[in-house]
Amino acid sequence: MTAGTAVHFGAGNIGRGFVGLLLHEAGYEVVFSDVNAELIDELKAADSYVVHEVGEGAADHEVTRFSAVNSAADPDAVVAAVASAAVVTCAVGPNVLKFIAPAIAAGLQARDASLPKVAVMACENALNATDRLEEFIVANLPGGADDAALGRAVFANTAVDRIVPAQAPGQGLDVTVETYYEWAIDRTPFGGAEPDIPGVHWVDGLEASIERKLFTVNTGHATTAYFGFLAGADKISDAIALPEVRAAVEAVLGETSALLIAKHDLDPAVHGDYVAAILKRFENADLPDTTARVGRQPLRKLSRDERFVSPAAGLSDRGTTPVALLEAMGAALRFDVADDEQSVELQAMLADASRSDVELAVAITGLDEAHPLVAPFAAKVGAARA
Repeated sequence: MTAGTAVHFGAGNIGRGFVGLLLHEAGYEVVFSDVNAELIDELKAADSYVVHEVGEGAADHEVTRFSAVNSAADPDAVVAAVASAAVVTCAVGPNVLKFIAPAIAAGLQARDASLPKVAVMACENALNATDRLEEFIVANLPGGADDAALGRAVFANTAVDRIVPAQAPGQGLDVTVETYYEWAIDRTPFGGAEPDIPGVHWVDGLEASIERKLFTVNTGHATTAYFGFLAGADKISDAIALPEVRAAVEAVLGETSALLIAKHDLDPAVHGDYVAAILKRFENADLPDTTARVGRQPLRKLSRDERFVSPAAGLSDRGTTPVALLEAMGAALRFDVADDEQSVELQAMLADASRSDVELAVAITGLDEAHPLVAPFAAKVGAARA
């Protein structure tokens, strides 16, 4: 007997190797929804795939009892799946949430009101991504926030943490991941009726968990990537082994740690152990992760609610001008990779002589021009353009 159906938007490596795996192990029949026709066809033709862990205590996990739907070619099937699902999750990237929202909204409208509420949880590297998804869903409901269909779902923010690198060629559906993972979910919206998903860390309020992870794992990972890229390192493990990169990453995490400890009243010793554990994960040579992959989408990573600007602005708002974070943001400006669309766009912005350094600083960060972080970041923009 299964726990019911879980619809997961995004059948990529994170979807299959992290969220889909945990949902499978919780007893759900997972329906993967994606617009990648080749990937969906491959999933439809397979009975199983294997998640290979690397690192201490590594094991292989076989995933079965799944199906796949091409949401571009068969949107009605996606709507029907959402209408009967017990859980809906996604790992599509924050910028894609608005594109999956219409199908979820239609699924909620088609859902029998007598069914238990469906748990909707966005598993993205972004602050309060489920809140953002809910806003897009509301915008697609005829009655907006007053639409009865909205009451057929429970929306809960989550924080996810597992390094899933680019996969080796010819690996097929199998996914290689690190052994470490954390999936924290805010239990408060469920009123004591949260889904049974072994491996999930249920918390009362999620801001501290989300920011601790985003400002440590994601900020540190991207910092390693950008400084490593500039130093000519290919793999993340090679980059963090370089003394100058290690020093830059430790300085950045020193600043984010100061913010996190002050803002969320964290135990400094416990948080210090957490930071040390994160750095050890970056050192894992068994993970074939590259600086080019981790550094991709620099414009998103430099945006207002992301891993650099959010903690840097938080420090500025508390009267401290960050130094290491601004250095890392300056390194991100020099991330020049021809096959990354945002990298190309960023370099084109920097080359546009018609826009001032301050105008670009505002456009990239999303901060008001008067914000105390804008002027020092504008100086980094000017240095990158020189």
